[in-house]
Amino acid sequence: MITLIAKWIVVLFGVFIICVGLVMLLTPTKARETLKKAGSTNFINYAEITIRMIPAIGLILYSDFSRYPEAFKILGWFMLGSSLILYFVPRKLHHGYSLKCAEILTPLYFFRLISPFSFLFGATIIYCVL
Repeated sequence: MITLIAKWIVVLFGVFIICVGLVMLLTPTKARETLKKAGSTNFINYAEITIRMIPAIGLILYSDFSRYPEAFKILGWFMLGSSLILYFVPRKLHHGYSLKCAEILTPLYFFRLISPFSFLFGATIIYCVL
């Protein structure tokens, strides 16, 4: 039962990544504004970190059943480990980093330029599960 739940969490994660790619392609300004909000409040900071841990655990739990078990384990553990580290990074530092990144990334060309990679990554995750 846990394996089945993990499988569908990973599939939903792939769909989410594809949707992020669509947002970057169609509304890059909205994507940039969302990036600027990362870590902006305690609620947003800890909610995003906690929510990020859900697909990470799904990747780890489902890795043995995927097409590329080692890649799933590495990605899952990386996501989980970096999330745990972010719990201890001061929120203002996290928010400052997201603001700096949003300033560097010019929405009209950069977000649209990297959006196909998001489509490819999301589709690859789904392919490896189904």
